[in-house]
Amino acid sequence: MRKIVTAIMGTISGLVLLFSYHTSTNNEAATVTGGTDTGNTDDNQSATSTPNAGESSGPAPSATAEPSSSSTSSSGSSSTSGTYAGDAVQTRWGTVQVQITVKNGKITSADAIQYPNENRRDQQINAYAIPLLNAEAVDAQSANIDTISGATVTSDGYLQSLQSAIDNAHL
Repeated sequence: MRKIVTAIMGTISGLVLLFSYHTSTNNEAATVTGGTDTGNTDDNQSATSTPNAGESSGPAPSATAEPSSSSTSSSGSSSTSGTYAGDAVQTRWGTVQVQITVKNGKITSADAIQYPNENRRDQQINAYAIPLLNAEAVDAQSANIDTISGATVTSDGYLQSLQSAIDNAHL
């Protein structure tokens, strides 16, 4: 009887310790270009990135955002249209950069213009994850989307770059 009670108490203690363990935050997705605002409110801002020489981890990045904005007098708010590139975010597996197209203040498309694809495994994972992330970004109209299981690092970089693009579009 004493062994059973000891075994149960040991199991309960182990479970309590396991569930109370706090994991560290993800600091692997560091922004390459930085996300600080320089105070420039000009609508013709550009989001640029400079990939490391010799590294090609995706399609050639579109380095400039070409916003065009118009104002609507019916609601009194400005409506934004144009294409905006987010910051290039360096992850453990490579650089991730997102570009969004905005029409009348709504995200009409989101595309990962740079993502890890140097090896076969990266290509396989991202062939599945990137279209899902693009679709979720358009559906959510924000960077508040779920990460893709199996592509967590890429998803985290995607979310940071997407938020940067949304910030550049002033949405």
